[in-house]
Amino acid sequence: MDEPVLVDGDRDARVTVVLAHGAGAGMEHPFLAEAASGLAARGLRVVRFEFPYQNAARTGRRGAPDPMPVLQATMRDVVAANAPPPFVLAGKSMGGRVATTVADDLGAAGVVVFGYPFHPPKEPQRLRTAHLAALRTPTLILQGERDPFGTREDVAGYALSPSIEVAWFDDGDHSLAPRKKSGFTAEQHFARAIDSAAAFVRRVTG
Repeated sequence: MDEPVLVDGDRDARVTVVLAHGAGAGMEHPFLAEAASGLAARGLRVVRFEFPYQNAARTGRRGAPDPMPVLQATMRDVVAANAPPPFVLAGKSMGGRVATTVADDLGAAGVVVFGYPFHPPKEPQRLRTAHLAALRTPTLILQGERDPFGTREDVAGYALSPSIEVAWFDDGDHSLAPRKKSGFTAEQHFARAIDSAAAFVRRVTG
């Protein structure tokens, strides 16, 4: 399966980051585009792609996200076609969740998640964490403290693998953005997130 992709950065860079979008927006969403640009500026090759349901939306056929097996198969295909080792899987929200489910099998050097969807908003009982307890691949989750998909208080009670590191962003929401009264800005948090992600990628890929 040949999925359409966008490539940022040096095509001959040693490390490739495969970056997946979230449930509600495609690979050209500003958050994903800025993340790709930021990582590319730090010497990484970044491959963005779209899951089938989002690609179909471009022709007016809007629908819910594909079932998890389809999302997983798409990510596997994109990696096989575009990401020779060493590679890191990354994603915003749902895209990051998919990455964590296939990373061990694909032999990824690491996973970076921008806002993990630990549970749907206002439904803390519907956890999406079972597989995270056994995840072997080094993983960095960049999470806002007041993210409705998993606050700092929520996550403190979860059983997470020791391979998972959670970096918290003061007063951040699901896109890491804080409120003005916090004393921080969205730009500050975003820059820190990209710096942290790039440093993590360098560490796990040697």
